[in-house]
Amino acid sequence: MDGAIERREEPTLVASAGNGTASSRFVDRRLRISPNMEHRPERYDDLTGEVEAAVFSSLERHLPPTMLDFPRDAKFQYMMEVLSRYLPQEERIKVHKHKEYRKNIINTYKPLHRELFTINPAAFFLESFIKAVSDNTEESIRSIMLEPSPGIYTFPMLQPSFCQMLIEEVEHIENTISSCGTKIMKPNTMNKYGAVLDDFGFDAMLTKLMEDFLSPIAKVFYPEVGGTALDSHHGFVVEYGKDRDLDLGFHVDDSEVTLNVCLGKQFIGGELFFRGVRCDKHVNSDTAPEEIFDYSHIPGQAVLHRGRHRHGARAITAGHRINLLLWCRSSTFRELKKYQKDFSAWCGECQREKIERQRQSIAATKMQTFLRSSTGSVI
Repeated sequence: MDGAIERREEPTLVASAGNGTASSRFVDRRLRISPNMEHRPERYDDLTGEVEAAVFSSLERHLPPTMLDFPRDAKFQYMMEVLSRYLPQEERIKVHKHKEYRKNIINTYKPLHRELFTINPAAFFLESFIKAVSDNTEESIRSIMLEPSPGIYTFPMLQPSFCQMLIEEVEHIENTISSCGTKIMKPNTMNKYGAVLDDFGFDAMLTKLMEDFLSPIAKVFYPEVGGTALDSHHGFVVEYGKDRDLDLGFHVDDSEVTLNVCLGKQFIGGELFFRGVRCDKHVNSDTAPEEIFDYSHIPGQAVLHRGRHRHGARAITAGHRINLLLWCRSSTFRELKKYQKDFSAWCGECQREKIERQRQSIAATKMQTFLRSSTGSVI
């Protein structure tokens, strides 16, 4: 943990601000900070290629007021120019290759459990989780949550039968692809073992999971990091054990909100360790004692945290562990973050710096007051 922290990202799509160039046509227009919830966005299913249609529908609510009545094609072009800052040309080439890879997989892969590909709340989730989300109140959501450390929430989520079927499906994926002589694309830049579930036809199910079940929770706990405007995801499984990844280095996720659920199997070790939330500027800063938290996985239980919450996984010492992860993202938050300098609403180090500035300001004011009263002169 003495070295620089890593950023765990998708292997084919890197969302990093400032690497691309935007056209000059709309350069002076900026997105609204708060979405216009009264505006009814257009549908973009027939226009998208590299970016999911839901991203544009969500982003449209943040357009400048003067643009809301523009033709759909004009709004689409503007939003594409905004998003192009996060998708440079070299990344577009990777995206195209990845789409071809996914197309080949979909054409050859035959699911083992087809019922996994369409979300079925009663079969997937525990009754307590379904009720909390369906009631859709802060009180109902908090009723199933534990917050063992600030910003980290744990809760029972998945049915044991669902966990077992998904494990079997992952094993079926690995056996099928191995028999074809093809390599499975790594789930991200740090994990070597696992699979991107979206590549195997799970994207619609995972989108539904994010929109209908995780977004209501994120709106309550993470509004300051885009929790109110999640519009895309990266869903995958990772594997730890003998002949798999043993541990995972200290890092942050390429997400605004991360869901991590242990599916099984039997294992010893492999605890997650958390060390505070940080912005890009402070990602390698020291950890305060109150930010130290370790979490032991329990099959079927979820842990939810900000993507910028620094964490890692200790070495698994025995057995085999498989986890389902869903990185939830907000294109709106990523765009607006470019114009911000103060992230004290969620960055622990920014908060400490802000408190120190306030302390120094109060101390200076008290000193001036003391000098005035002592000398009777104006400093």
